[in-house]
Amino acid sequence: MRHKEDVVRGVAAGIAMAATVPYLTLKLLWLAGSPVGARDAKALDGLWTLNLLTFGMDVIALLLALAFVRPWGRRAPAGLVAFPMWVASGLLGTILVVVPLDLLGSLVLGAEHRTAAQQADDGLAGWVYAVVYGGFGVQGTALFTAFALYARRRWAGLLRGRIGDLPDSPTRNVQRAFAVVAALVALGVAAARAYWAAGGRTGLPLRMAEEYDRSLATMDAATAVTAVAAALALLVLVFRIGPRRRLRVPLLVAWTGAGSLFGWGGFLLVAFGTSTTVPDLPRAVPGFLALVEAGQFTAGALMLTAGAVALTERGAGPGGADVKSPG
Repeated sequence: MRHKEDVVRGVAAGIAMAATVPYLTLKLLWLAGSPVGARDAKALDGLWTLNLLTFGMDVIALLLALAFVRPWGRRAPAGLVAFPMWVASGLLGTILVVVPLDLLGSLVLGAEHRTAAQQADDGLAGWVYAVVYGGFGVQGTALFTAFALYARRRWAGLLRGRIGDLPDSPTRNVQRAFAVVAALVALGVAAARAYWAAGGRTGLPLRMAEEYDRSLATMDAATAVTAVAAALALLVLVFRIGPRRRLRVPLLVAWTGAGSLFGWGGFLLVAFGTSTTVPDLPRAVPGFLALVEAGQFTAGALMLTAGAVALTERGAGPGGADVKSPG
């Protein structure tokens, strides 16, 4: 059984590493000044910093996949593996949900009419989206598979536990305080995102309000659901609701949801800061989109703090330590 899991983990990790190649190649070409895939080559000049950041993020994903199959990956500090995988789970997990929903919407409802402004802003060729998001889909599925088997080997005690097994520690009130504040912030984010997804435009940047389409509505709706789910799952964990229930379900929801809030909130803030220039101010003023994105990031960070304290204490208890592999 273990041999089969090792084979599957190795294959999944190999697929995940291979899936990064097209994206990394495209980013390297853009960083080097090549206009491949761009309808407006000048637009890439303002995205150099963002392209460097996303290139680095995918390199980390490649290294994570390698860590899941190499002996040094099992010896690496837990946080060095868990934190980047947590962020990757949030970023790629959201894409795995939103892109199929967006495609399904196009098949059922038909293609949306695009305004002249939307067409002018679409600076990339159609095949670029297929390469990028197709690669993310394969990469996310394979990386999650490899990580699930890696975690099953390394943290088997935690994954087999129940909610009531979490320790009743001196930091319990601190964990609950962080979780409650995180939940309140997340609910505020969810309310704003749900309002925009339902057709509201108040608070959006002027240009974005004009160009708002079905894809953005799908992303906003998914973010709203994610924020609520992550908040509820974390509250279940820190308040020990349903102590006889398996720990893995609320842990998985809190893990992925909080990672999505943290990852996408932080990424969108960086994208806003590095790509918005004075001529682009109509995209930013008026509106409190950046405030909502900051709320996403903050909620994710607070959830991370509460969860890290709880899991660190659980890992220090009986059955929670890393499970050593033979040899």
